[in-house]
Amino acid sequence: MTRPRALLADDEPHLLRVLQDRLQELWPELEIVATVQHGLAAAEQIERLQPDIAFLDIQMPGLTGLEVAQGIEGATRVVFVTAYDEHALNAFEHEAVDYVLKPVRAERLQLTVDRLRRVLVSCPGAPWPAGDEAGVPATSSQTDAAQLAKLLAQLMPGARPVQPTLRHLRASHGSSTHIIPVEDILYLQSDEKYTLVRTAAHEYLIRSSILELASQLDPQRFWQVHRGILINVDHLLSTRRDDNARLLLKMRGHERELPVSRAYVHLFKAM
Repeated sequence: MTRPRALLADDEPHLLRVLQDRLQELWPELEIVATVQHGLAAAEQIERLQPDIAFLDIQMPGLTGLEVAQGIEGATRVVFVTAYDEHALNAFEHEAVDYVLKPVRAERLQLTVDRLRRVLVSCPGAPWPAGDEAGVPATSSQTDAAQLAKLLAQLMPGARPVQPTLRHLRASHGSSTHIIPVEDILYLQSDEKYTLVRTAAHEYLIRSSILELASQLDPQRFWQVHRGILINVDHLLSTRRDDNARLLLKMRGHERELPVSRAYVHLFKAM
C-alpha cells in the first residue's frame, strides 16, 4: 500500500509545526511531502507533487487557502485550517467541505485523520463517508467540486454579485490607449501584477485584477474556469480531456488551450 502524502500550508511557523507534529503523532504512516508558508508556494507544490491531501490555512500571503483550492486540478483533497467565525463555519458545514479550527485540537484532528484513513487507505479513490456521529461534514474524493466552487464564491473577499457595468476595457500602450469591447475578449488571465486580455487579434496587459473584473462583467457571458482565468463563453469552440483527464478549452481564433480547474468542471457537464 502506497503511503498517503500530504502538504501543509500555514504562514504562522508555530502553528505549522503544531499541525505537523500532531499529524505525525496521530497518523505515523502519513508522509508530509512539503510544508510551506505562502499561498503561491502551496499552489506550486500541489501542482508539482500532487499530494493526496492539502491542509490549507485560509489566510496566507500571496494566495489565500481559498484561492489555492480554486486552482487545484488533480485529485488532491482539501482540508481547510481556519480561524473563521461561526457564520463562515456554517457555510463550510452546509457545503460539506472538511475543516479544522485553529488552534488545532488533537481530538478534532483525529476525526479528520480517521475519515481520511478510511478513504485513502482502505478505499483509494472512493468518496468520503457520508458523515459520522460527531457531525463532521463529509466531502467526496473530488472535494465535491460544484459545492466547493459555491463555497469559495460565498467566502472569497469581495466576491459578491455586482451589477455588471463594463462594456469595454482600457489598455495603455506607450502613449496610446486601446479601447477593447468586452464582446471581443476571448479570455482574461492574471498573474501577480497584471491581467492579460486576449482577443482573436491582439493581447493587452491591464492592472485590474480578475476579482475586480469578474464583479463588473456579465456572469452569464464571462465564466471563471481557473483561479486566474475568465473566459468569454460566446467564443468557446470545444472542450477535451488530456491524458491526465484534465479538462481543456479551445477558444475560437486562438490556438492555445486553457485549463479548467477541478472546482469549475461542473460548469461544462451540460455541454
